[in-house]
Amino acid sequence: MTLGAIAAFAVTFTAARYYFDRKAPSFSREYELYVYPDTDAASVIDSLVSGAGAKRRGSLERCARKIGLQGNIKPGKYAVAPEHSAAYAVRMIVNGWQTPQNLTLSGTIRSKGKLASIIDRQMMVDSAAVASALDDSLFLAGFGFTPENVFALFLPDTYELYWTADLQEIFSRFRKEYDRFWTPERLALAEKQDLSRMEVSVMASIVNGETLEVSEYPKIAGVYLNRLHRGMKLQADPTVCFCFDYTLDRVLKKHLRVDSPYNTYKYYGLPPAPINVPPKACIDAVLNPDEHGYLYFCASPDFNGTHLFASTYREHLVNARAFQRALTARQKSISKD
Repeated sequence: MTLGAIAAFAVTFTAARYYFDRKAPSFSREYELYVYPDTDAASVIDSLVSGAGAKRRGSLERCARKIGLQGNIKPGKYAVAPEHSAAYAVRMIVNGWQTPQNLTLSGTIRSKGKLASIIDRQMMVDSAAVASALDDSLFLAGFGFTPENVFALFLPDTYELYWTADLQEIFSRFRKEYDRFWTPERLALAEKQDLSRMEVSVMASIVNGETLEVSEYPKIAGVYLNRLHRGMKLQADPTVCFCFDYTLDRVLKKHLRVDSPYNTYKYYGLPPAPINVPPKACIDAVLNPDEHGYLYFCASPDFNGTHLFASTYREHLVNARAFQRALTARQKSISKD
């Protein structure tokens, strides 16, 4: 091979390598790469090969050396697409070009441990740190809440944050959404019910504890608001369950005697703070309750998750007895099987 041919081959080889390293699509599939602190370059490359299906490991290794991946890795969540080049993928990690992470609060959240676990599963912070923050009076004061009423800060929804967000950033995001949610219109509706924002959240948490049927939220909210405005005790079973850390399978008469400000069978008015994290729909139900004369309700004998409502205690007893008969018959049927 002549010197000219060798030179031509070298130029072609270098140009091809440059193209495949820096221009050509380098991955087989979309992949979300989570890079933790102290991750080394080799582990990042291994993840891109196995997760994103890197077509040319050598391209990644060369780009990692040239761009200086080792020692410059930024923790974060990175979305790798098939059209990305090896060089672009490495630069993302070196420059910290993160993709936002969805943090979703959903389902029944009745304890700080559950709340901390939900955040832990979706963010880089661990549940112990979140749980500690939820009990830190000084930290929560910066957001206008206390360890007792902090459930009101969290509004179930999906939020975009960076996966590496720290506790200050996460709680600030929730506070921002809280302020955005409480519009002048909602504040006016709260005032119409003679309730503060916190009191609305407390009432909403009781409604949330009573039913999973979203369509019943405004009706049940109306019952409790009727009781509250008439000076009656709320007598809400979920508040008693809260007193026993939700360990009760069934609320019995002996449980109604527990001496706690959260026991609405013993004390008038609303409990001091929310007993769970109420959904936005529950809050809006308290702000826009059904207008009716109902003061009582009990579970439907159809066992479909709905309730029977009554205006008088006599009517309520009829409904309650119907439910008890249906429950007894159901239990007998199960025991026979």
